[in-house]
Amino acid sequence: MASVFLTIQRGISTTAVASGKKNFRKFNLYNKRGTREFKERQRYNPDPDIPIHDRGTRKIGYKDGDNFVLVPEMVPELIVPNLEGCELKPYVSYRSTRVVQSKFTPRDLFNAIYAKKINIDFKNGKLDENGNSLEPSEFESLTPQQALDLAQKTGSDLFQQEKPAELLDKVQ
Repeated sequence: MASVFLTIQRGISTTAVASGKKNFRKFNLYNKRGTREFKERQRYNPDPDIPIHDRGTRKIGYKDGDNFVLVPEMVPELIVPNLEGCELKPYVSYRSTRVVQSKFTPRDLFNAIYAKKINIDFKNGKLDENGNSLEPSEFESLTPQQALDLAQKTGSDLFQQEKPAELLDKVQ
C-alpha cells in the first residue's frame, strides 16, 4: 500500500492583501501624494471623487470646457489705508474691555435704513392712507424684484461707491 504524506507548508505572500488597492476616501490624497501616473491622470482627466487640493486659495474664475474664464470680481483686491501720521500703535491690550455685539437682524436693517424716514414723514404728514410715503426715497421707490436684483448683484456689498453713512443721510 502506498502511503500518502501530507506536508504542511507555510506560504509567505509578498503582495498586499488588497492587491495594491487602497480606499482613498479614508485619507487625504493631496496633489503631492500619489504616483506620477496618478498625478498625470488627475491633471488631464480629474476624478470627481478625489478633488484637486487648492491649499486654501480662492478660485479667481471657472473652467468652461478646456478654457479657463477669469472673473474680475473674484480676483482679491487688497485695500490698505494710508497710515501716515497715525498716532495709534499696532497693539491691543488684553485688559481692554470686550465688545460683544448682538446679531444683525432684518429688523435692525429696517431700522437703520427706513425707520427714521418713516418717523419724519409721519410727523410731517407726508404719508398717504396706506402708510406709503408721498415723497419716496431711492430705496423706497424700488419694486421687490428690483431690490432683489440689486441685492444679488456680484459684489453688490463690496464695491459700493458711497459709504453707508452717506446713504443714511440721503434717506433722511
